[in-house]
Amino acid sequence: MTNTPSSANLIESDKESGKAVYGAENKKIGSIEKVMVDKTSGEIAYAVLGFGGFLGIGSDHYPVPWKVLRYDSELGGYRSDISENRLKGAPKHGSEYYDWSAHRAKLDDYYNDEVVKQ
Repeated sequence: MTNTPSSANLIESDKESGKAVYGAENKKIGSIEKVMVDKTSGEIAYAVLGFGGFLGIGSDHYPVPWKVLRYDSELGGYRSDISENRLKGAPKHGSEYYDWSAHRAKLDDYYNDEVVKQ
């Protein structure tokens, strides 16, 4: 499959799983576990980052607005202005059912400073 100019910037969501995310201190703060797409707009709304644990066991999951991530081709991962401490204080994505409708406003309020910077 060849990349045409219109598709060169597109990537399948499963290819983003496991990509590292580097925070404000240029330190790895987590890895993308999955992306959440807004069904109405068709745009990616959040990336759920895995943080901590060992080999995926015992790790915490944090939804982060997609707007705060910037792809860095040199790293082969994403950069963000979010610090590790800020991420640890964020609302977590639980292992059981997560009500996105109920938590979306809380997430957006929590990350408002970072989203506004973009």
